[in-house]
Amino acid sequence: MTSPSGQPSAPVGANAVTIKNFAFAPATLTVKAGTKVTWSNTDPDAHTVTSKQGSGGPLQSTALATNDAYSYTFTQPGSYAYYCTIHPFMTATVVVTA
Repeated sequence: MTSPSGQPSAPVGANAVTIKNFAFAPATLTVKAGTKVTWSNTDPDAHTVTSKQGSGGPLQSTALATNDAYSYTFTQPGSYAYYCTIHPFMTATVVVTA
């Protein structure tokens, strides 16, 4: 895949979340069970992808520096709320369907 400038660009798909401007985009992502979701940090600040406290969720990334990525494969249907532990106002959800 190439950008309009002819340079290679990162693939963008239905299973990608971009961390940009202190937000997760999209804020709600819906995928089928068995899908690997990848979060990519494009901000100059570090961020995490962490399941909300008390949710029992599986997401536990380390701090992602600029251009770092974290992936997780969702195997069970459900709604997975997550946030950035460094910037708790950053929240989002992955909805997994059967």
